[in-house]
Amino acid sequence: MSWLELSVRVARQNAPLVESLLQNEPVLALTLTDDADDPVLEPGVGETPLWPSVCVTALFSGDTAVEPLAQLLSLVPGVDRPQHVTFRKFADQQWERTWLDRFQPMQFGAGLWIVPGESEAPASATHILRLDPGLAFGTGTHPTTHLCLEWIDSHDFTGQRVIDYGCGSGVLGIAAAIKGAASVVCVDNDPQALTATDDNAERNNVQKVINSMLPGEFSTQRADVVLANILAAPLIELAPRLAGAVNAGGALVLSGILEEQAEEVRAAYLADFPGMEVRVLDGWVLLTGTRPE
Repeated sequence: MSWLELSVRVARQNAPLVESLLQNEPVLALTLTDDADDPVLEPGVGETPLWPSVCVTALFSGDTAVEPLAQLLSLVPGVDRPQHVTFRKFADQQWERTWLDRFQPMQFGAGLWIVPGESEAPASATHILRLDPGLAFGTGTHPTTHLCLEWIDSHDFTGQRVIDYGCGSGVLGIAAAIKGAASVVCVDNDPQALTATDDNAERNNVQKVINSMLPGEFSTQRADVVLANILAAPLIELAPRLAGAVNAGGALVLSGILEEQAEEVRAAYLADFPGMEVRVLDGWVLLTGTRPE
């Protein structure tokens, strides 16, 4: 089967019109992305912000006629073909194979390795996590995940209770389980993330240790280690809940924080975790602290 991809570059105010026009056509998928490197990192609650320049991408079956779509888009102010409109046809692909070709084994710390699928792990690996992220965030390639995994590699989790809040693919919680955690609660507001977490837990034979759930199912639980790799705004909002979940003498590990946001996030936790340590990688920050006994 073949596919037709349509990309339209428009100003922010015209993006809704393009969406509306294309939704009346036999479109299979429709996405909006940044067209000019103007990231919107943390929208407010209930907001759906757009970038100043937007690329609207639509996917159609390969037999869809191009000219009627081009004529339709000529109704949008400021849109000229070929300057703003491009069409691309491509054949179906084995997406899992393509992903595996791009995702190579990665080392974190001294001995923790993430390995895609059934790829061969290096002989030096002492702890191996086999991963398929599915549709969820978390492969280890992002600096925030990298920082968290290095921290996990450097700690002994034997017999400990762990909470992974905002678990994505489950990579952090599963890494803790592989390193000996007795129980791991993985929390995410995306059901697809919980599916990916459960699948990856089974892939690594730690499904009996992992308990995945939505935030509404997460009661007031306490743990020896709380991991939260999300974003600065929810970390600040969730500070009472996350800080309160850490046992005396336990560790709090926070990431998903830009370097310029670190002090604000750190201030939200200082009352319970004095002297939090800061690590930086490529402009992203890891905050770690220990609750006093």
